[in-house]
Amino acid sequence: MSSTLSNQESGTSPPTTVNVPDPLLALQAKSFDRADRCFYWSLAVIGGSYVLLIGMLLAADTAYMIQQSLRAAKLADGSLLSMITKNPVLTALSDRKIQHSVWLSLISCSLSAILSVFFAVPIGYLMARHRFWGRRFLDAVLDIPIVLPPLVIGLSLLILFQFPPFRWIARSTVYQIPAVVIAQFSVACAFAVRTMKATFDHINPRCEQVALSLGCSRFQSFSWIVIPEAGRGMMTAFTLAWARSLGEFGPLLIFAGATRMKTEVLSTSVFLEMNVGNLEGAVAVSLIMVAAAITVLIVARMFGASEAYV
Repeated sequence: MSSTLSNQESGTSPPTTVNVPDPLLALQAKSFDRADRCFYWSLAVIGGSYVLLIGMLLAADTAYMIQQSLRAAKLADGSLLSMITKNPVLTALSDRKIQHSVWLSLISCSLSAILSVFFAVPIGYLMARHRFWGRRFLDAVLDIPIVLPPLVIGLSLLILFQFPPFRWIARSTVYQIPAVVIAQFSVACAFAVRTMKATFDHINPRCEQVALSLGCSRFQSFSWIVIPEAGRGMMTAFTLAWARSLGEFGPLLIFAGATRMKTEVLSTSVFLEMNVGNLEGAVAVSLIMVAAAITVLIVARMFGASEAYV
């Protein structure tokens, strides 16, 4: 009793009670931690297998190019300069046919991407902001170019231009340069629409409603409020449509053909080089397309909307 009073008078706190952890709870926590590690390792192995496959594909193309460069340099004088100048990629780029396909690819992909964004902005805005009859059906229709085989899209375009009013311009369109842009746009626009719809879904409509309450028209609120907010999404839609147009092959082969120095683009150049047995040229053109696609995707990640549909 006296010791308790002396402790209170001296102002010292009573001894704290130490809680000894239950061995069963510690064992259970350790078991859960082990199970979590196994779960995440399983996901990493499964997902990493696909990432490894992509890396192996790119590494195989690069290794093949290095092997062919070394072989060409050995047949020449064996110098480093010969290995660079005899590189299959530079050899392909020096070919006039490949140069034509590069320029046509750049022009057609850019036009296709611009058209895709031009049509995707109003469609994505209406799908994101309004609920109307047939909206789900329209949403399914917009996915048709994504799920259909590319050859079917090209064949459908070819049949479409056999009926008026498209038949009136078929002679100047089918198997001509405009057919390249139309074939690329038919598929790329669907990806741009999905991107713009996701972009408008993430834009808060309250600012637009405030602008309307202050006397702005729908067009003014759309152009002054919504479009600036959707700028990053439009950039993403443009880059994705451009990349998709670059890799398009099936519709081009059916609707535009693969005529040298006329409707030949990079994707059809790979097909034509393989047909003549020029494996080095085909791989070289493939690496050019890979480099262009990686550049476009990096731009999309850096300047595009991170929440957009990809």
